Amino acid sequence: MAKDQLQVLNALDVAKTQWYHFTAIIVAGMGFFTDAYDLFCISLVTKLLGRIYYHVDGAEKPGTLPPNVSAAVNGVAFIGTLSGQLFFGWLGDKLGRKKVYGMTLLLMVICSVASGLSFGREPKSVMVTLCFFRFWLGFGIGGDYPLSATIMSEYANKKTRGAFIAAVFAMQGFGILAGGLFAIVIASIFRVKFNAPPYEIDPIASTVPQADFAWRIILMVGALPAALTYYWRMKMPETARYTALVAKNMEQAAKDMSKVMQMEIQAEQVKKDETKDYGLFSKQFAARHGLHLLGTASTWFLLDIAFYSQNLFQKDIFSAIGWIPPAKTMNALDEVFKIARAQTLIALCSTVPGYWFTVALIDKIGRFTIQLIGFFFMTVFMFALAIPYEHWTLKENRIGFVVLYSLTFFFANFGPNSTTFVVPAEIFPARFRSTCHGISSASGKLGAMIGAFGFLYLAQSPDKTKTDAGYPPGIGVKNSLLVLGVVNILGFIFTFLVPEPKGKSLEEISGENEQEDELENKV
Repeated sequence: MAKDQLQVLNALDVAKTQWYHFTAIIVAGMGFFTDAYDLFCISLVTKLLGRIYYHVDGAEKPGTLPPNVSAAVNGVAFIGTLSGQLFFGWLGDKLGRKKVYGMTLLLMVICSVASGLSFGREPKSVMVTLCFFRFWLGFGIGGDYPLSATIMSEYANKKTRGAFIAAVFAMQGFGILAGGLFAIVIASIFRVKFNAPPYEIDPIASTVPQADFAWRIILMVGALPAALTYYWRMKMPETARYTALVAKNMEQAAKDMSKVMQMEIQAEQVKKDETKDYGLFSKQFAARHGLHLLGTASTWFLLDIAFYSQNLFQKDIFSAIGWIPPAKTMNALDEVFKIARAQTLIALCSTVPGYWFTVALIDKIGRFTIQLIGFFFMTVFMFALAIPYEHWTLKENRIGFVVLYSLTFFFANFGPNSTTFVVPAEIFPARFRSTCHGISSASGKLGAMIGAFGFLYLAQSPDKTKTDAGYPPGIGVKNSLLVLGVVNILGFIFTFLVPEPKGKSLEEISGENEQEDELENKV
């Protein structure tokens, strides 16, 4: 035990894994469940919205969202999330984690439900209301990133802290699966009830009027799991580290943790000394943690460029390899069913296992190693897809392409996608922890926007005649994959700025104990 570490914090650090750890994982993880569910479903919903609201009479292919509308529907949620990460991250350090934690969840529940209720029946009014509520849904989800990570990190013991924070993030995997399975169920029920011919046989009848309910139900159900955990969120006491180190209320911290851990903890008096309270934009912060913040923000930024551009390739890749037949051979609900099925399969085989590999190994081999392994293999597989790209486009090599593509996803999740979330919640002092996590995750969302939109344009064929409707020529898929390979190499390099927090107490990593010691020596 560090000489100056408070008894209440030491009790948390050495606690055996108990029931409250698991409830904290579930309660904190529900935000990520909603996040992943929503992100997963919107890609299915956009296909359906294109058919319902942008049908062109006499067109050979079903209607699709125009590029600017599609970018708006997907982009507003990203912008909302980025704003929420910065705002609630800062607020979580100002007001306390618990106070802000209920706000983010309420916002998510209300906006999930509202995004399924559009005002009017005109395409424009439907899209405007959908975008409006998706922005605020993103805002709530954004707040959940720094708060969930910080709360879990401050509740956990030092031996299994990495696994607990990673498990919160891994709830995304369940969100993806739930989104996929629910969309499959809804599409199946609607297909049975309202039979429709494929688009090429009867363009108008292929989209039954009831399909307008399907996307709304899929979006609104995303609110349920979050709503169910609201009560438990409100019952969780403020974390002891915030109460003791930031609010400086030792008695309350000891009382709260005695209740949570069901053991007696004595409150201690700590001499309050203002000299060590340097600010976020001070020279001391830059000297102690500046490079760390650069490391966590840059690696998350680079990872998300690669991670979100892959998500975009997904639908196109399935179509290209023949898992999903051409849109005109299906009716609207068939298409939802088939895309959901393909995406759920990929999630089951590569996305979800990656998360849990991280949970199992993060406290054994450390965050640093997992992040390096992840970036290394993502680079290898990106180049393996890109360099012989023509080879993969041939029909007989499709399965190989899917395997390599799945492996890239696996190493993103058993790698930087998980570790970039865990580390910022561990290496900064308690009074900046939530803010610094917010800054790092917002930097990631900036990368996600570049990945999601930049590559939508970049991956277009250089040949004008082969681009998607409304897009200018790009550099093609092969060159885009090469660029992503380089992005992953940069991620590998920037990982060296980030320290390894495995097995240490939060105060030891952030240097808060040393500051106490320095003061003792001065006295």
